[in-house]
Amino acid sequence: MQAKPTFEVTGPAAAKLKELAEKQGLDAPRIRVKVVSGGCSGMAYNVDFAEGTEEKDIVWETRGVEVLLDPMSALYVMNSKMEYSEGLMGSGFKIKNPNAQGTCACGESFYV
Repeated sequence: MQAKPTFEVTGPAAAKLKELAEKQGLDAPRIRVKVVSGGCSGMAYNVDFAEGTEEKDIVWETRGVEVLLDPMSALYVMNSKMEYSEGLMGSGFKIKNPNAQGTCACGESFYV
């Protein structure tokens, strides 16, 4: 039996996802994390709220947030962490991915 990939959502990120889900009228935050081709470095993250699961989804629950990963994306984001921060220079979510060998200068895309 193959172990599920881990994808952690930090406390601040979970709180923000729950707040955004509530504003959109969703019962609970369920996000789909997908790795797509694009960006300066070749790969980028696509994260959005999901209404339901798909047949081959890997489902991971962390801090009250359900994370949905397709098998291909799971290979790229295994053991990653989603963080959220607020500051004077802006606020937002960031994925810390130990599998990425590098990112572009703006940090929006990565390569392995």
